[in-house]
Formats: sequence, structure tokens, C-alpha cells
Amino acid sequence: MSAAKAILVTGGAGMIGSNLVLALRRQGRRVIVVDNLWRGSLDNLRDPGGRLCLDIRKDFYRLDLRRSGVLDQIRGAIDTVIHLADIVAGIGYVFSHQGEIFRDNLLINTHTFDWVRRRRPRRLIYVGTACSFPLELQNTRRAAALREEQLYPAHPESAYGWSKLMGTYEADLLEKEAGIQVANLILHNVYGTPCDLGPRSQVIPALALRAHRFPREPFTVWGSGRQGRAFLHVDDAVRGILLAMRRGSGCGPIQLGPAVCTSIREIAQQLVRISGKPIRIHYDRSRPEGDQARCADFRKAKRILGWQPRVPIEEGLSRLYRWVEQSSL
Repeated sequence: MSAAKAILVTGGAGMIGSNLVLALRRQGRRVIVVDNLWRGSLDNLRDPGGRLCLDIRKDFYRLDLRRSGVLDQIRGAIDTVIHLADIVAGIGYVFSHQGEIFRDNLLINTHTFDWVRRRRPRRLIYVGTACSFPLELQNTRRAAALREEQLYPAHPESAYGWSKLMGTYEADLLEKEAGIQVANLILHNVYGTPCDLGPRSQVIPALALRAHRFPREPFTVWGSGRQGRAFLHVDDAVRGILLAMRRGSGCGPIQLGPAVCTSIREIAQQLVRISGKPIRIHYDRSRPEGDQARCADFRKAKRILGWQPRVPIEEGLSRLYRWVEQSSL
């Protein structure tokens, strides 16, 4: 890659984006970050010494990608676009804002892809979600590991899953029509730090915060706790994206996630053990659970990218809980 060309990361101040930007900066790459800071933060872009890892004045753009043409503000040569930006949050937010999430993500994707089509960078990495797989493959607790060819016929459970699937499809069209190298990734449930601990928080950080706050607040799990996911540590997600930059183009969708489905009940129990507190877990069955079970058949990622998950769930949860303790002082 030419040293004069930059890597553009949309959503670069979020959890995945900030870890990715720091990794790219450690490699000596110039990175341009676009983020509207809805959930992301400039503080996420600080290195371990507390210094911002890029020049905010020239390499950070606070832009709302739902608006057409805003990416035209970016000047200079772009080699690679890594498109992470989307509207997502915890299950309560996702299922109470379906129409808004669907519309906003379609706009974010199509405006980004229109700019890519016109600017013609060498490569696009689109990051989709396992929520795009059909509901029928995820509505029992003994669901088989998902395979990429099962994305169609399409029937995601949520508007979020539909919106991200439309992004996967549009990225495919961009590859066929514009001659741009496209790597289409499908990420399972990513967790890690730095993460959102507010009202839109996703399940693992929400439970870690409740464990930390106990007994001042009750430790409540939404639903039965039997619903399960393939939880992917952010370090493994970032490593997969970096590998896809070198090897993932032109291969169709590639999912990143473990082959193990871990229940929310197991996550809660492990966080209780990590906290060292005498916590009694309360299950609120009036709350939504979402898909019942999913995990990844990651053989395609292993074959094409040389990728497999490395961070055990116990280690990832321990690191997250300690970060929550520090962040909540």
C-alpha cells in the first residue's frame, strides 16, 4: 500500500472501530476516522499512554452518514474503506426502534457505498452481522452452527438484521459493478472494551455493570437466560478484519465467531464468580430474549483468512469486568 494513501474507518470511535484504529496506527498506517459520536467517543482513540492516536484536526470527521454527500468533505487518496458505522444497541433498544434503525442503516450504507463508487478506493471491507441469518435457523436452543450459504432465503428476526443484510447485498453489487475489491464480513456478538455502559448498552457490558453495582442495584437478566450467542472478543474481531484486508476480497460473506453457543445464564454466572460477590441472579421473563441460539461454523474464515477465535470467554469477561470497575470509579 502506498504510504500516501490512507485507510478510512467509519464508526472508528466505537468499540470495534477504536481497537481497529489503534491496531492500524501501530502498523504505521495513516487512518482517517468518521464517527458521529452517538455511541463512540474520542477518548476511545487514546493509546495506553493516554495520547490520541491520530491528529483530530485533520484525520477525524464528525459526520452523520445518514445525510447524503457528507463524505465529500474528505480529501486525499484513500486506499481502503472499512465500513463499521451503523445504528445498533442492546436488544431493548433494537426492538423498540425497528423502523428507525432499518431506515437509518439503509441510509448510512447507501451513502457510504455511493461515495466509494465515486471515489474508487482499492478496497472495501463491509462489516455485517450474524443477526442477518434467518430466524428459523436460530429459534431453537439446539441450533446448528451457521454457514455463510444459509443467509438466503432471507428472513432475519429484526429490522437491524435486515438492514445489515441489505448492506451485504449492496456491497456485493459494488464489487461486481465497480471493480472494487470487497471483503464481506459477518460478525457474531462482539464484546470487549471500551464499550457503552449507558441505557443502549448491549448484554455483556450491561450485566458486568449490574454485577459491579450490586447490591446497590439488583442483578437482573432479561428473559430466561437460556438464550445463547457466539460471543466474539473484540481482539479477535479486529484480527479478522486485518486479515480480511489482505486475503478476504472476492470470497463472498465470511463469518467471524466461535463455534460455541454460550447462554446468557452462563455469562451471568461467570460474571458473578468474577465479581466475588454473593449475588442472587433474577431472571425477568417479561423482557425480550431475541434469537434463541446461534453460533458460527468458522471453517471458511479459517480456510481463507487463517482465522480462528483465540480469546476464551472467561478471559474476555474478566478483562471487561476489571475495565468496568476502573471506568465506574
